[in-house]
This record gives sequence, structure tokens and C-alpha cells, in this order.
Amino acid sequence: MSSPKVRNLLVLGHLLAAGLLAPLFLLVAFTGGNYLIDNKGEVIETPLTVPSGFTLDPDAATIEDDVRAVLTANELPTDFEYLRFRPGSITTRPTSEDYVVFAEEDGVWSATLNEPDLQYRLMELHKGHGPESFKIYQIIAAITLFLVVLGGLLVGFLSPAYRGKTVGSLAFGTVVFALLAFVV
Repeated sequence: MSSPKVRNLLVLGHLLAAGLLAPLFLLVAFTGGNYLIDNKGEVIETPLTVPSGFTLDPDAATIEDDVRAVLTANELPTDFEYLRFRPGSITTRPTSEDYVVFAEEDGVWSATLNEPDLQYRLMELHKGHGPESFKIYQIIAAITLFLVVLGGLLVGFLSPAYRGKTVGSLAFGTVVFALLAFVV
């Protein structure tokens, strides 16, 4: 295959992948920018009723049923996808929608309903805390992004008119990245 045909194929793949990735990158740019200017979103926390003497054992085979029992008693949906375990706490996931945090202190368990605003919900998607199907989409997007960048560099290297500019911008970008990440 000739160089112009390879370039045209790479450009077409680059454009199709960029179109597929555009919504996710707009999300990442919006939420990341907001996060960096300290707009992390807000969560309304409402204490839930936990039966006296109630305990949760993260290692128990019935842990999900135990969590659902408290949710049902508080008239909340029980359709969480999975649980996140940390020492002293259990969180229903995804956290890109309403979620519940169970916390243990001195052997006593409490629970809180957390209702995030839009910014917080979008940030949780950005961080990979959304539904499992969205996480799969993010993995595919990460692989596609790698291929888009690699394809873009290949297009630049294959084109005599853009080869020098590609090398220069790649070198400049690498130096800026290295300086800001590791030196400054």
C-alpha cells in the first residue's frame, strides 16, 4: 500500500475514532477543569435508619443481601451494581448516582444516603466510578485514544510536509510534560 493510501486510511480511522471519543473527552475536559478550579460538586447527605445492633461483615456471603435489607427498610432502591469495601466503610456503587455509605465506628454501624449534584455525578463518571457498562466504554476509549494519538503521529511522520512539524511538536510536548511532571 502506498504512503498516501496509508495516510488516507489513518486519517479516516483518526476521524472516526475522534468522533467516537469526543463526548467522553468533553466530559473529561469539563469535569477535570472544574475540579482543578475547586468545583468538585456537592453531595446532600441524609442519615438513614440502621437497626440497633446491626452489623455488616464484608466477608460474609450475605453482605449484599444485608445491605439491601437496610435499603429496603429505608424505602430506597436496592439495585446497586457492586459494593466498595474500605476499612470501616462500605459504599454502594456506582457513585455517579444516588448511593449509600455504611460506616462503622467503635462497632456501631451507621448509614448515609448521598445525593450528588450534576458536577459530582459527572466527576464520578470521569474517575471510573460509574456503571460497569460505562467503565467498559472508558476502557475502549482509552485504547482508542492511544491508537488515535499513535495514528496521528504516524500520519505526521508519513507526510514529508508535516514530518518536521510532527517531530518538533512531539519533542516540545515531551519536554514540557517532563519538566512540569518531574522537575518544576
